[in-house]
Amino acid sequence: MSLKAARVALVPLCLLGVALGGCSQYVKKTDYDAAISELRANDQKQQQQIDALTQDMQQRFAKYDAQITAMQGRINVDTAAHFAFGDATLRDQDKPLLDDFAKVIGQHRSDAVITVEGFTDPAGSAGYNKRLGLKRAQAVRDYLVGTGGLNADKVRAVSYGESSNRQVEKGQIRDAGANNRRVTLVVDFAGSGTPTS
Repeated sequence: MSLKAARVALVPLCLLGVALGGCSQYVKKTDYDAAISELRANDQKQQQQIDALTQDMQQRFAKYDAQITAMQGRINVDTAAHFAFGDATLRDQDKPLLDDFAKVIGQHRSDAVITVEGFTDPAGSAGYNKRLGLKRAQAVRDYLVGTGGLNADKVRAVSYGESSNRQVEKGQIRDAGANNRRVTLVVDFAGSGTPTS
């Protein structure tokens, strides 16, 4: 958590102090410093957990065509599944990666929020592609929940459709745009509790 986020987290505490004690009440410097130290320690611990999970995923997923990157409070598994042109059917060859993903998350951080992001190539209308991207994301979400055993309340599906800033092969369709027709997985630790292992 950044210092800015820590300050934002302390705003409710300050407002509560003002509401209970009147406008002349302030948070003591020692209380503020202690709260900041705790937030920094929690941030470091969370980053260590993210780094460990990222390393585990990189080792397990080395055999798949997936890129794994760690961001602040998140892990992104790009290209978790590909789809045929105009289709939202999950392919059998993508299921082993999804199975491994569900196992790793279940073992390490079943409390994390998973966002399944669906994408399309730019063929067709923007509205059609938005719906198709969502169907792709929902197909993967349903697989992760139904077969992978992940908590349905912790896995959500969103669509970016043909969003040009998220295309792998800019403007490409059909065979040349195969890499655009994909689903990515984002593991979000923000607001999650302690790890499961």
